[in-house]
Amino acid sequence: MKRFTLLITLLVLTALMVACGGAPATEAPAATEAPVVEEAPTEAPAPTEAPTEAPAPTEAPAPTEEPAATEAPAEEPAAEGSFLERAIAGEYAGTKVNLMGVMVEQDGEKMEAAVAPFEELTGIDVVYEGTKEFETAINVRVDAGDAPDIANISQPAMAARFAADGALVDVSSFIPMEKLQENYIDSWLQMATMPGPDGEDIMSGVWHRASVKSMVFYPKAKFDEAGYVVPETWDEMLALTQQIADDGDTAWCIGIESGAATGWVATDWIENIMLRTTSLENYDAWVAGELPFSSPEVKNAWEKMSEIWLNPDYVMGGVDSILSTFIGDSPVPMFTDPPGCWFHAQAPWIVDFFGKDDLVAGVDYDFFYLPPIDEQYGRPVLGAGDLMVMFNDRPEVRALMEFFSTPAGVEEWVKLGGTLSPHKGANIDWYPTDTDKKVAQLLLDATSIRFDASDLMPAEVGAGTFWSGSVDYLSGEDLDTVLAEIDASWPK
Repeated sequence: MKRFTLLITLLVLTALMVACGGAPATEAPAATEAPVVEEAPTEAPAPTEAPTEAPAPTEAPAPTEEPAATEAPAEEPAAEGSFLERAIAGEYAGTKVNLMGVMVEQDGEKMEAAVAPFEELTGIDVVYEGTKEFETAINVRVDAGDAPDIANISQPAMAARFAADGALVDVSSFIPMEKLQENYIDSWLQMATMPGPDGEDIMSGVWHRASVKSMVFYPKAKFDEAGYVVPETWDEMLALTQQIADDGDTAWCIGIESGAATGWVATDWIENIMLRTTSLENYDAWVAGELPFSSPEVKNAWEKMSEIWLNPDYVMGGVDSILSTFIGDSPVPMFTDPPGCWFHAQAPWIVDFFGKDDLVAGVDYDFFYLPPIDEQYGRPVLGAGDLMVMFNDRPEVRALMEFFSTPAGVEEWVKLGGTLSPHKGANIDWYPTDTDKKVAQLLLDATSIRFDASDLMPAEVGAGTFWSGSVDYLSGEDLDTVLAEIDASWPK
């Protein structure tokens, strides 16, 4: 019934836009807000009535280009509205779009639920293919010239390779930049902007889902009982950490042991601190290998982390415990009686490792935003997301990409739980729990977003010396030596 209601609502809004030329309210699916795309016909699939069919060149060379102005639009009927609006009007009904991603099983079902409203509204069939071997499969298909119409990519470095190879369609060629700016904060657009084959930047795709890593969990019931107050600034957090130490407890529970991936928890801290102590330009330069690890900006982030991590009064078990404790076991002591520790910084997935099934979110535990350090850098969020990229340029594919660029493109998934919308206009009431709403609000309030740096760096650095160097540093190696070794590992 809700999808039928959505269908009626959008059709009415579309009709009103055609009649009045106005834009709908922000609560309506953002797709109907897109302005008329006047130049779309020039980007449609190659027309059958191309200028080469004009009068024979023996008459005169110049006139062979004259008919293009009048004949080319015949392949792309004149129509009002964006590609999504025209799809809703039924212009592309009966066509098919192939979508490929890593989501399988329950997440695959959520993806299918997310595109179902689009299918119902437009009559376009979206065929989703999920695979756990996505990275291998997508590269094989692109290399073989058999790329899907759209792919869901969670690794920006992979999207950057496809963009540089000329495999991706520039999304800004059919979704005006002002429309994208209405739907996303600048950080999302910056992260989707990548060099094309000629070196000029293109909009490689649109963001569909998101997650955050700038959260500190704590045992709320015991925390409130102790009379502690959630810190709003980094200095307040350090002061509370010291207060807890003065009370005879340790504030932080931290563990980084994770087999071959040991060390990444430390890199998350360093990345969060970088975003709070230096500019986005410096962060991006660091990710690109242009700002060395030995620079004052990066070294400062390690030293800032050390104020907590290397203080045995602040971390349960001290540095030895950090190195030996499995990541999933590290938050469990928050829920002993009395708590063995009070804070644990991690992404939302960590709640599955709290060790008790009867804990109630917002009652037994809660989280707060990892506070800002330097106010000039606002409230940054370290996070991740899924980028929808487009390989094949057809009107129905454009319509689906435009749908993904709006809150409506992820609404059904959000309502099912387990993801966040990166879109400005996402309705906070879509989220099924108070905790989900609070996480979503954190993302909506972010002044900037950046991806996990270690995921963006070359593997030999990001998942190599950056991780292992963190372990070496915590094991007692000199910081300058560690940073120099990471710099030396950067690919030439």
